Amino acid sequence: MSAALDDFVRVYQQLGKDNLVSLAEAYSPDVIFQDPWHKLQGLAALQAYFANLYTNLSYCRFTIHQVQENTTDANAFVLWQMDYAHPRLNSGNNIQVDGVSHLQFAEKVTYQRDYADMGQMLYEHVPLLGAAIRFLKRRATA
Repeated sequence: MSAALDDFVRVYQQLGKDNLVSLAEAYSPDVIFQDPWHKLQGLAALQAYFANLYTNLSYCRFTIHQVQENTTDANAFVLWQMDYAHPRLNSGNNIQVDGVSHLQFAEKVTYQRDYADMGQMLYEHVPLLGAAIRFLKRRATA
């Protein structure tokens, strides 16, 4: 595994509200980050995004399950699981979300695009809306 990818995996598996400065070990200063809700540019914007995320959550942890790297063009795909708790979702209990990140890197990550099921992450855990989404999912697979 390349040093940039190794740094990314290490930082994410240790990431917490008290060590957001460690994001600088994995990301370039002009990183582009996109997830289902946001598109950000720059390390400062990414650090602010994570600071806000951790402020609203009881906890958030990432587990990296698999890494596929193409060293020819400095791209990688990382399969991960996020475990988090939010006081207003799922009665404050743990929520697990599976996702994948597409990374491009040089000495550090320059681009990250996250893909995750927003129902699994949020919508299914909102009162009333969650029940409707679970009902629709059951109907779609019946």
